[in-house]
Amino acid sequence: MAEGEEPALFTKVTVYSLLACVAQFAVGFVFAQKWGSKCSAVDRWVLVWLFYDAIVHFTLEGPFVYMSLVGNVATSDGLLAELWKEYGKADERWLYSDPTIVSLELLTVVLDGSLALLLVYAIVKDKHYRHFVQISLCVCELYGGWMTFCPDWLMGSPNLNTSNWLYLWIYLVFFNGIWVVVPGLLLWQSWRDLRRIHQYPKKKNK
Repeated sequence: MAEGEEPALFTKVTVYSLLACVAQFAVGFVFAQKWGSKCSAVDRWVLVWLFYDAIVHFTLEGPFVYMSLVGNVATSDGLLAELWKEYGKADERWLYSDPTIVSLELLTVVLDGSLALLLVYAIVKDKHYRHFVQISLCVCELYGGWMTFCPDWLMGSPNLNTSNWLYLWIYLVFFNGIWVVVPGLLLWQSWRDLRRIHQYPKKKNK
């Protein structure tokens, strides 16, 4: 690369990283069709999200936590380290074991990943605690997103690279935004279903 020339935006690692995300979603879709065959169409899509959510927490964020506890992503080797280095181009905190990020990811992997699988079971088996778990998971996901970005925003976003569309709209906005939009929709679903359950006995007793 010539002196002063910008590094290529798309590399092999970029392509592999995006394909890995697509593959994780595909696996979640297959699992949802298998385990949610008796569920409604809406709940099957909820299961797609939950399987994808758990897969990401355990297979991507879990290794990130490990690398951050024994060293950091920037000095780690391997395919997953390269994937996180790619994301670190948009948010440098993921490269150097930022304490806030690592603390949130510890909670996310252990608690959110487990809650996602518990919610899968609750939906498939039609358990009474389904919406309690769903609300708990969604609140955790939204809190995690807020605490991931708010501290950096308050400092003027020194660690965020928004210089091009890939880092801004794909890495930062899309891949973090889906953990705001989907939990928000699931909270609305829980609100609607709990309201219907509350109203039904009253109508029945009239």
